[in-house]
Amino acid sequence: MYSTLDVTAEGAIGRIWLNRPERLNALSIEMLNELADAARYFDGQAEVRVVVIAGRGRAFSAGADLQGFPQLDEAGLRAAADAGRVMADAVENMRALTVAQIHGWCVGGALVLAAACDLRLAADDAQFSIPEIDLGIPLAWGGIPRLVREIGPAMTKELVITCRTFDASEALTAGFLNRRLSADRLADAAQELAEQVAAKPAFPVLATKRHTNAVTANMVGISRSWSDADSLIAGLVDPECAQAREAYIKSRL
Repeated sequence: MYSTLDVTAEGAIGRIWLNRPERLNALSIEMLNELADAARYFDGQAEVRVVVIAGRGRAFSAGADLQGFPQLDEAGLRAAADAGRVMADAVENMRALTVAQIHGWCVGGALVLAAACDLRLAADDAQFSIPEIDLGIPLAWGGIPRLVREIGPAMTKELVITCRTFDASEALTAGFLNRRLSADRLADAAQELAEQVAAKPAFPVLATKRHTNAVTANMVGISRSWSDADSLIAGLVDPECAQAREAYIKSRL
C-alpha cells in the first residue's frame, strides 16, 4: 500500500514505520501524504486502539526532505508546502492513541510529527534540533503551537530561534517526552505502553484524548496554522533567507 512506510496491525496495536533508512527517513512529500493516508486508514480499523510511530534504521527522521520540494515556479507548490500541516493534523486527530518511538535524530518536521503524537518515548541516543531558521524558513506544519503546548512559549522561542541541538534528557526535562530509556529498552517499552493502553476501555481513553486536545487547541490555536504554508513559501523567496539556506547546506557538505 505504501512506498515510504511500513504499516502493520496486530490485534489492538498498529504500527507505522518510517521506511526510508537510506535517507534517515527524511520526510518527502510522498511520505507526508502517505502518513496522512495511514492515519485515515487506522481510523477505519475499529479494533486498533494504539498506533506506534517509529523509524527504520539509524534515526527516527532527519526532517523534511528538501531535495524533493517543488521549485518556486512549479504547479502544486502551496499544496506541497501544506503537506506537513495536513499530515500533522491527520496524526493528531486519529481515533487511536498514538505513541512516538524516537531514536537517533529527530529533526525539524520530524519533531512536529512527534509533537502531533499523544505520547512520546525516546532512547538515550536521541538528538533533537529545529534548524528551519538556519535554512531561512519559519517552522511550519503547525509546529509552533504544538511546541508551545508541550514545552511553553519561552522554550519554544529559544529552541526554534537558536536552532541548537538538544538531547533526550533536556527534552524530558522540558516536558516534551513522557519517558527516556536506554536504546535497548525503547522498543520493548513502547510495546508495553501500547499494551497497557490497549487493555483499557476504548471509550474513556478516546474521551480523555479528545477532551485534552480540545482544551489545548483553545489555548494555542492550532487551527491558525493553515497559513503556515504561505509563511514557508515567503521564506523560500526572500533573498536573505535564500543566502542563509545556501550557507547552511554548504556547511553540511
